[in-house]
Amino acid sequence: QVRLAESGGGLVQAGGSLRLSCAASGSIFSVKTMGWYRQAPGKQRELVAHMSSGGSPNYADSVKGRFTISGDNAESTVYLQMNSLKPEDTAVYYCRMTGTINWIEYNFWGQGTQVTVSA
Repeated sequence: QVRLAESGGGLVQAGGSLRLSCAASGSIFSVKTMGWYRQAPGKQRELVAHMSSGGSPNYADSVKGRFTISGDNAESTVYLQMNSLKPEDTAVYYCRMTGTINWIEYNFWGQGTQVTVSA
């Protein structure tokens, strides 16, 4: 199996920046898609940014121009650079990777990392 480990969350003032990282470990995993999601208290989990092998990244409207997703399929790592943070960005952020192990498709989630933006 594959384990996703996130890091980089924390407390930051509005207007500040954070960089989240997510690395996969465990079984050899051929990554197809990488993404970041977030869930604020009392709200549903929502897509923040997503990228697929050979494709262009896409972003939630609320983070366009402020967040940038990047990744390395070969290293099974994905990053989320978050700039100009706002209090409404406060949430638990989860990374997600889909791909195959021995041609069987899997969907893996990280455990989440808290991002808190103070006004």
